[in-house]
Amino acid sequence: MNKHITLRDIAERMGVSSVTVSKALNDKEGVSDELKERIKQLADEMGYRINKVAKSMKEGLTYNIGVVIPERFTGQTQSFYLKVYQQISMALEPYGYDGILHILSAEDEKLLHLPRIYYDRKVDGFILLGQISKPYIEALEHMEQPKLCLDFYDEHSDIDSVTTDNFYCAYEITNYLVQQGHRKIGYVGNLYSTSSIQDRYLGYYKSLLEHRIPLNDRWIVNDRDEEGTLIDMELPEDMPTAFVCNCDRVAHLLVLKLKSQGYRVPEDCSVVGFDNDVFATLTEPHLTTVEVDTPQMAQTAVHSLLKKISSPEMRFGRVLVQGKIIYRNSVRKAGSTD
Repeated sequence: MNKHITLRDIAERMGVSSVTVSKALNDKEGVSDELKERIKQLADEMGYRINKVAKSMKEGLTYNIGVVIPERFTGQTQSFYLKVYQQISMALEPYGYDGILHILSAEDEKLLHLPRIYYDRKVDGFILLGQISKPYIEALEHMEQPKLCLDFYDEHSDIDSVTTDNFYCAYEITNYLVQQGHRKIGYVGNLYSTSSIQDRYLGYYKSLLEHRIPLNDRWIVNDRDEEGTLIDMELPEDMPTAFVCNCDRVAHLLVLKLKSQGYRVPEDCSVVGFDNDVFATLTEPHLTTVEVDTPQMAQTAVHSLLKKISSPEMRFGRVLVQGKIIYRNSVRKAGSTD
């Protein structure tokens, strides 16, 4: 049977004090980031495990984080947010924390019922994952636990947020279409649905402005209703040569719609997506898209929230995480016939 590893064992191997090891493992001040990482890595290699029960009783913390996802983002064909939740759980583990998933039902969101784990005081803070309605955000602001929005933000909320750089990434992928000779470029997404869709639209629009390409309102295609449920998209009569889609799932549905109407992708119409999720390679041809750095988003959100738990007055504002374009076969040069 393996020996029970203690803080003193780690301290002796590192040549530092047990106090230093304790500060590093608990992410406290007074230890450099480099030394913290070395101590955490050695502790993991030696098989050190925190006694969470004793630690919880001593510090008055649960060592749990609540992750709230609206029900509408958890369907069988929606894998993105569950993937992010998995990354959050992995990012929490080195800190000795666990994630508790709470699926926010449509009814509870409408009636402003806060999560049971809040009332039962089972968590030290909340990560709000996926666009939540404004009234519910206002209700959440009254919770005393630290909280953070992930993958969305609300201008009327004082809650900090971590998002991918939707604006710049959409701007860059639209620039790519322009570089391929496209000047008739549409956008697919309900502009009133989420902050992410809005920011991606604004990045698309900035690219058009910079290249002096007029915005054609008829090429803005709605993809969902006000409840966030996807609808049958209506293609414009005067078709553009390319579309920027707000996510890969919508791009996948658009490609199917185009093919059902006799259009070839990318020969007749190029399509780009966003997220680089499972739909990017389910689609034929595979989608050129923006890869969202979900591990970095999760790590940034976890690190920021744990800082807020130890220092409740701390504010981070809106933190942006960069993405990158993944080039595949859903784009062709405008006018190309080969």
